[in-house]
Amino acid sequence: MTAEATAGVEEVHILWISEGLSCDGDSVSITAASQPSIEEVLLGAIPGLPKVHLHNKVLSPTLGGEEFMTPFRQAAEGTLDLPFVLVIEGSIPNENINGEGYWTSFGNDLSTGEPLTINWWIDQLAPKAYCVVAIGTCATYGGIHAMAGNPTGAMGLADYLGWDFRSAGGLPIVNVPGCPVQPDNFMETLTWLLYQAAGLAP
Repeated sequence: MTAEATAGVEEVHILWISEGLSCDGDSVSITAASQPSIEEVLLGAIPGLPKVHLHNKVLSPTLGGEEFMTPFRQAAEGTLDLPFVLVIEGSIPNENINGEGYWTSFGNDLSTGEPLTINWWIDQLAPKAYCVVAIGTCATYGGIHAMAGNPTGAMGLADYLGWDFRSAGGLPIVNVPGCPVQPDNFMETLTWLLYQAAGLAP
């Protein structure tokens, strides 16, 4: 998926994974945004934005279980019906030093029942996403979990993917730090990215 292929899209998914090492404070913070509000974006109240389908366990909790996981699985398989924005909340653990367990997971492998780590999801989804957004200080730079002595080896998303990473839309990782993130800063950034996907921003 190139920037040219996605420019002008009329609908987009936002796949928001908060299973990094975090407190979900960034998701909660977004409920206080007003310029614009998350409700305005989701209800189509902002002219020119594509229709947004949000998948977030806190902000869109009406679905649960496999129904909630379906768009994430489809995106990982490359079969999701629309372009998507990937939002990562929480620092990324180093699963290479997890011993016999795992640090954090999001859903299970349907064939084995084993937990799927956030690292697995990032590896599958980030290269396919129109853009990748790290929300909050934990996701952007590792946060408190990246302090010396933390056994998880936690790091920010750019340290995990590489600072030269580019999404399928040709964009670098979009870092929006804050503990928690300042809600309007994030929503303004997201709105610009959505305008870009719609072909209305450079």
